Amino acid sequence: MSLSDVSIRSAKPKAKDYKLADGTGLYLLVKVTGAKYWRFNYRFEGKQKTLSLGTYPDVSLKDAREQHAVARGLLQKEIDPSAYKKTTRQTRLQQVANRFELVAIEWHSQQLGKWDAEYATGILRRLEKHVFPYLGSMPITDITPPDVLKVLRRIEAQGKGETTQRCLQFCSQVFRYGVASGILESDPTRDLRGALQPVKVTHRPAITHPPEVGALMRAIRGYTGEQVTRCALQLLPLVFTRPAELRHAEWSEIDFDAALWSIPAGKMKMRRDHVVPLSRQALAILADVQPLTAHRGRYVFPSVRSVTRPLSENTLNAALQRLGYPSTQVTPHGFRATARTNLDEVLGFRFEVIEMQLAHEVRDATGRAYNRTQYLDDRRQMMQVWAGWLEGLT
Repeated sequence: MSLSDVSIRSAKPKAKDYKLADGTGLYLLVKVTGAKYWRFNYRFEGKQKTLSLGTYPDVSLKDAREQHAVARGLLQKEIDPSAYKKTTRQTRLQQVANRFELVAIEWHSQQLGKWDAEYATGILRRLEKHVFPYLGSMPITDITPPDVLKVLRRIEAQGKGETTQRCLQFCSQVFRYGVASGILESDPTRDLRGALQPVKVTHRPAITHPPEVGALMRAIRGYTGEQVTRCALQLLPLVFTRPAELRHAEWSEIDFDAALWSIPAGKMKMRRDHVVPLSRQALAILADVQPLTAHRGRYVFPSVRSVTRPLSENTLNAALQRLGYPSTQVTPHGFRATARTNLDEVLGFRFEVIEMQLAHEVRDATGRAYNRTQYLDDRRQMMQVWAGWLEGLT
């Protein structure tokens, strides 16, 4: 006689476990504790086997019968229901472990030794904001090029072209990490080439005309705000690194004797070590700031609020605005354009020497990228001439 919901609910525990049969091998096992388990007894390849189908009432009579029917269907196809369940469960567990978000976080953690903290935080923040809400819970093996493109188009529709390209780059690196880890066979983003709008390059405001450069340098010299901020503003035109590289400069990277500032790859946009020759004027500024910050922590230019953090870019922007230079006229990054233009057009230095000092990728005749010490003597000379030229304008 088949079971009913009433007979199942009314089944009470006894001194020993007992079974309530529903037919064709399906039964409810009632334990002495009162717990009730669905079981299916069957034979496969001459062996007696039992398949667990869950507990009552979590699995209702209807649900148990549906699972039972599926198991019998597998037997008809000469498939062992227990082995099938185990394989399916392992697949589900693997899919959970291989969710895009978990693989991305694993990839991110593997790169931390190569990146500075701010860059690493920025990558994770972009993924959390733009990618994880849509792809994070998907098994990485199930993600297709259209899935990724749909996410990127959402970002693109917000007018964030650079963020779109960055997220594409980060996703590609996660997928390639999956390939290297044996999870994936290929990177689905490789098929998205040409599918996105090209990023419009907008040049940051900069002052390049020599008399105006001189006026700016005089204004910086007369800055009356925080001394550390003043020193950072004075040094930036002399070294014309990216503002983030200057703000994250550490005393351990400065060699006063060799007159060199060695920036590790993790802090560089191109992820390659970079060397900045220091002019006499640059060394003098560093010597001025050393008594103020060297004993307080690792950063040459720490935040005004916390020595454990570097000076913020907003601080430098605000300082320029305080001097009467709005962001539409000049930005900290604009000193790179100031140097590039005048080193070329006014001072006549060779293109490859300037580009090397700007930490742009420069290749030789065979297509190989130059190493960080290439043209070092030429760059030393150039940086001293540049500092003297700025001093003369000031």
